[in-house]
Amino acid sequence: MKIEQIYTKCLAQGSYYIESEGEAVIIDPLREIDSYLEKTEQNNTKVKYIFETHFHADFVSGHVSLSKKTGAPIIFGPNATTSFDAIIAKDNQTFSFGNLKIKALHTPGHTLESTTYLLMDKEGKTKAAFTGDTLFLGDVGRPDLVQGKGLGKEELAGMLYDSIREKIMPLEEDVLIYPAHGAGSACGKNMMSITSDTLGNQKKVNYALKEEMTREEFIEETTKDLLESPDYFKWNVQLNTQGYNDTDSLLHKNTVFLSLDEFENKRKEEGVIVLDVRHQKDFTQGFIPNAIFVGLDGMFAPWAATILKDINQPLLVVAPEGREEETITRLARVGFDNVLGFLKGGFQTWKDSSNDIDSIKNVEAIDLKEKITNDKIELFDVRKPMEYKNGYLANAKNIPLDSIHTSIEAFKAEKGFYIYCGGGYRSVIAASILKRNNINDITNIVLGFQAIRKDLAEFIKN
Repeated sequence: MKIEQIYTKCLAQGSYYIESEGEAVIIDPLREIDSYLEKTEQNNTKVKYIFETHFHADFVSGHVSLSKKTGAPIIFGPNATTSFDAIIAKDNQTFSFGNLKIKALHTPGHTLESTTYLLMDKEGKTKAAFTGDTLFLGDVGRPDLVQGKGLGKEELAGMLYDSIREKIMPLEEDVLIYPAHGAGSACGKNMMSITSDTLGNQKKVNYALKEEMTREEFIEETTKDLLESPDYFKWNVQLNTQGYNDTDSLLHKNTVFLSLDEFENKRKEEGVIVLDVRHQKDFTQGFIPNAIFVGLDGMFAPWAATILKDINQPLLVVAPEGREEETITRLARVGFDNVLGFLKGGFQTWKDSSNDIDSIKNVEAIDLKEKITNDKIELFDVRKPMEYKNGYLANAKNIPLDSIHTSIEAFKAEKGFYIYCGGGYRSVIAASILKRNNINDITNIVLGFQAIRKDLAEFIKN
């Protein structure tokens, strides 16, 4: 038996490769499938099944491409409906590979088709549970993503409570829990940074598994303080339900290098956005006016998708040399396939021309000490509400980056302000959007709350 977790930090997502006696199964694969194919070739194994825990909203899975390449059937849980061939498993149905078995446990609540897959050894003992977005480490999946059909988030949360109590909690304490996501994912509120754990330990540390928690308490806890889900979620569900283009074809189509004139002509076309994916330090020092920043050296795919919203958005990209294919691949993970091309030579080409350049002012946290002491300065904190509650710079107003498009007026009301996030990445994304909306008197606090906690601790409020 071999279990390999393939964890993608950009998406805070775990997919799984399980092998036995020359046969393999894959659970919740990424859209780019080469790594799975390489494993099967190296180990001389055949993919027998591709399991999906549910229709993912936060990324495009690789089930369709992988099935085409390997001939392995795709398996979803009860209630799933697809536009492609798939096996719709029954509750408690088992699937054999090598000398192991996978049992499908229908665990609705996060979505109606959500299914947990149990891995059983040849003696029938359950060794691991692949819980998808039903059970995370330290949390459970949010129950508000698939409303409609007469169901609200409270009813779905009730289903989730029943699924966890009736299907997962009765498992043996030593069963390993392998979720689909970890800390940083938008599919939960308070996930741990570890990516696997025993069920026994989760019963000790996960609020949702406390024996004394009532159904009503669970529903209240899981439905409060939920941020609005990003617009791109609905598009990803559609792609995961109906199918999509292979990443190989996208790389061929989208790896286009444009001269300055070609880039400029396309930039003038209606609806086109320039996406700058360099490091935030480089971006603040100079960028193409109206460009939106989302750097590759961060949680690039989910933030790009959240900010850009529409997966059909036409994009021109300014990227560090040699990272063009990485950009296409990571955008494709969240369904953004409409890359028109890259500026050949990157930002240096623009800089060498006579075109205008914009920039964002930076300040070190330590340099604000005297100003905060003597003056009232305007501050915006673009972290998530939970981060803000755990400590913020005095007088800072919390407007999470997720909601910046609907909060532009709040920034317009201020004549010059400072902006920060947790480490200096999200604040530059926010500043680029504000600049695009003609809000220019912005100063970014370098390294954000990380530096504030170190250099301005006496001004932190809780």
